[in-house]
Amino acid sequence: MAKQSKISCCFLVFVLVNLIFWNVVLSVRAENEFISAVGDSGMRRDNLRVAIESWNQCNEVGEEALQIGSPRAADCFDIYKATPQPQGEVCFCNQQLPYVLVHRVTEQDNKLRMGEPFFGLQAESQFNVDLYAAEKELYLGFKCQVEDTPNPWQFWMIMLKSGNMDTYAAKCPKNGHRVGPFPDQNTFPCFGKGCMNQPSIYHDYTKLQLPDMTLKGRFFGSWDLDADLSRGMVGNISYHSVTWEKKLGEGSWVFHHVLRTSAKYPWLMLYLRSDATHGFSGGYHYPTRGMSKIIPESPNFKVRFTLNVIKGGGPSSQFYLMDMGSCWKNNGKPCDGNVTSDVTRYSEMIINPNTTSWCHANNLNVCPPYHTFPNGTRVHRNDTARFPYAAYHLYCSPGNGEHLEAPFNLCDPYSNPQPQEILQILPHPVWGEYGYPTKQGEGWIGDPRTWELDVGRLSQSLYFYQDPGTPPARRQWMSIDLGVEIFKDPDQVAEWTLSDFDILVPKQ
Repeated sequence: MAKQSKISCCFLVFVLVNLIFWNVVLSVRAENEFISAVGDSGMRRDNLRVAIESWNQCNEVGEEALQIGSPRAADCFDIYKATPQPQGEVCFCNQQLPYVLVHRVTEQDNKLRMGEPFFGLQAESQFNVDLYAAEKELYLGFKCQVEDTPNPWQFWMIMLKSGNMDTYAAKCPKNGHRVGPFPDQNTFPCFGKGCMNQPSIYHDYTKLQLPDMTLKGRFFGSWDLDADLSRGMVGNISYHSVTWEKKLGEGSWVFHHVLRTSAKYPWLMLYLRSDATHGFSGGYHYPTRGMSKIIPESPNFKVRFTLNVIKGGGPSSQFYLMDMGSCWKNNGKPCDGNVTSDVTRYSEMIINPNTTSWCHANNLNVCPPYHTFPNGTRVHRNDTARFPYAAYHLYCSPGNGEHLEAPFNLCDPYSNPQPQEILQILPHPVWGEYGYPTKQGEGWIGDPRTWELDVGRLSQSLYFYQDPGTPPARRQWMSIDLGVEIFKDPDQVAEWTLSDFDILVPKQ
């Protein structure tokens, strides 16, 4: 009997060792089956590429801020180790700091404003403030570009946006169609003429600092153009700041974000985006530049990052753990720049625990028509026993949808150049299988985490409108980002850090 027990025990140990071995093998194999879709995988490249853009309510420029120039700028540099000079020759470097940072974008490039020529500028764009900014981004991308396989790439993109809109100025189209002036029904903040101005954008070029060999730079500014930023966030002023910092040769860049609203600018947004390196990015009808050298496509991609939320931005802040932007027409065809038939599609998970579900059984117009569980089971929103209402904050339909299922709620027709469709989700157990938070408070203030989200599989399961009988659209996500939208709430501050960001796609 004792001999039999010994044999059984040995066999059990053998099985356990084999299980552990094959788990390790399969884990390594699964890891090796994915490659990075971004040029700067995990934000670990010393030679940083970062840019900033600013938009008004409908993702246009409208007008430039005086003395700031077209609201596009970049900080792109390469680091070289200086070669020791022969005795008697003058060294071009600091002997205590044997490195040279060569910046690819000059201050003159960043200060370019409408009317000023630059290499590649099209004649029809030189005196059009919106087209000029779009082409300036391409120019900055040209100066920052890194050759790579399968495509070259340009930079991480910091995005600023204000929700202010002067309805009497008639600057924003309605679902892609031009409209004249109209009185506002308390929908959009505006203090009067000029409320749609672009912010100031100041730049501290990245430098290598002694003695700890730290690389550091930042962009910062305010929509309140008369603000004295030398005093910091003193007084009721809006403010934006993104600082990037990294030890030379070590770890990830850490991007430190701060956003503050003011009485004049209560609706502001700040995101860090991995955008398409060519073609359109989510929400735009101009060619863009970015970090995603491979466009991730549902259902096969994952997103990794480390997030530390320091300040939440108040009760009306929609802090997006993950925000995805794409574009396809209602018949499933890719977008082509036609702002009346293209539709921007967004999916966003909000982790601010103050944000509650607006979707419930007696408010079906803000629920998607159905929910799909990970096993493929589909439940209609009328099924009050099984539909997970608390998993959804808001769903709104595109304004050009011709076969919408009643009841429905149309998305804001002004805040994109084309119609848009938005699906906002909340922490809930139904998202747990994809690695997303399952309850309120996870990943929020005091709970910094490194996330690995199966964004591709989740995004494949989400509802998006299509005309009946049309082939399913390819869900390619030209913009993957995270950040904050403080919604019509003055004197609020959001602050967070982001590092280790990566998008993983299958090798094949």
